[in-house]
Amino acid sequence: MEVGVVKPVIIEEEMKSSYLDYAMSVIVSRALPDVRDGLKPVHRRILYAMDELGLRHSTSHKKSARIVGEVLGKYHPHGDTSVYEAMVRMAQDFSMRYTLVDGQGNFGSMDNDPPAAMRYTEARLTKIAEEMLVDIDKDTVDFVPNFDDSLKEPSVLPARVPNLLVNGSSGIAVGMATNIPPHNLSEVCDAVNYLIDNPEADVDDLMRFVKGPDFPTAGIILGREGIKNAYASGQGKVVVRAKVADESLKSGRGRLIVTELPYQTNKAALVERIAELAKERKVEGISEVRDESDRHGMRVVIGLRKDAQPTKVLNNLYKYTSMQSSFFINMLALVDGQPQVINLKEALTCYIDFRREVITRRCQFELQKAKDRAHILEGFRVALDYLEQVIETIRKAETADSARTDLMKNFSLSQIQAQAILDMQLRRLARLEQKKITDEYSEVVKTIAYLEDLLANPKKILFLIQQDVRELKSKHGDRRRTLIQRQVFMG
Repeated sequence: MEVGVVKPVIIEEEMKSSYLDYAMSVIVSRALPDVRDGLKPVHRRILYAMDELGLRHSTSHKKSARIVGEVLGKYHPHGDTSVYEAMVRMAQDFSMRYTLVDGQGNFGSMDNDPPAAMRYTEARLTKIAEEMLVDIDKDTVDFVPNFDDSLKEPSVLPARVPNLLVNGSSGIAVGMATNIPPHNLSEVCDAVNYLIDNPEADVDDLMRFVKGPDFPTAGIILGREGIKNAYASGQGKVVVRAKVADESLKSGRGRLIVTELPYQTNKAALVERIAELAKERKVEGISEVRDESDRHGMRVVIGLRKDAQPTKVLNNLYKYTSMQSSFFINMLALVDGQPQVINLKEALTCYIDFRREVITRRCQFELQKAKDRAHILEGFRVALDYLEQVIETIRKAETADSARTDLMKNFSLSQIQAQAILDMQLRRLARLEQKKITDEYSEVVKTIAYLEDLLANPKKILFLIQQDVRELKSKHGDRRRTLIQRQVFMG
């Protein structure tokens, strides 16, 4: 529009258009995870930036401020606080079922203590986070321009891990929200394996493997009805309780020992709430409450009076505190760039489809590399077969360009082959080196045949996906933490 020209607009239309643009930006670029890698843009950019910095699980940690600066400067032009908070959450073993960032320093606690400033803490990728980035350099995913068009960033990570289900996600967009619980990696891997072998399987079949959410803070889920509803429709509610043991002391008094809490419960606030209820006599029978948690685990001790009934006290605590809470499941994710509520089978199917695409693209990339290498090795073999004539041709040439042209003309070589011969080191003319070239050519021909066969048989690619998830399970799988009770017994 020309400077100084006033264009009349209808305010209602402008507000509608602008707000819709803003809403879609929040939905697609900020608040909702992608169904393929289970990540929001900020998490994806953090992991990619850490990979670019070479922060593997086997390297030394690097200052968090350095990582945040890298993410801000290259990929995420927003506040440093949002980037650091996202990175901190990926390092918290009470927030993530399988942490993607290995943090060193104070990264917060279950008491809602804030993490130390980014200039004090250090971080690197975890082993399982590296699985999210495997083969990213083999044209497995699309790269898009960053915010100022100076660099490229991945639109999605190759994600060997079924991260959307394994770590879950939560976020509030405009007019919609997502709340996907974390799950056990071994169970999800078994379900992927089964679904590949049995594409017609329904949610009930898959629930034989995926028993229900598996929270990092463990706890006890009451009943299976809520889980089944959530897995069938993508929406549901599960009730989660703390794990409590009833102990009797020699003095005749009893006490309740809390060792596990519902997911995302603030322990310090809970202890404070129990103390308030006891003081106000809303819950009778409590003499004291102590937090004895240490680095070895959580332990909250609730002392009872002699005349107290432990079961009655416990039921009142479930009623009045967050020792029992509801987790509302809403499995909303971006499918083909559009927000969509998905059920368990759809989540697993989307992962399988994505991994099929990633492996296909990886095979195509490796096939092209192998063909390019075979082409050069064929040139080397011609040079070795006509070694004296090749040397004579190069010796007679006035310049490197004319030598290349003469090689192409005299021995029917391509420009790439001729250049490779000119660049060949003299030591490669030794007999052992000549054998290495012949052996390498045989191996490359085998690789080409294998990759072409793989690309021609989609079932073999599915078998590779199954191999990957079996390997994931053996390397990173663990036992379920959250217990699922079939029935609720009230005292």
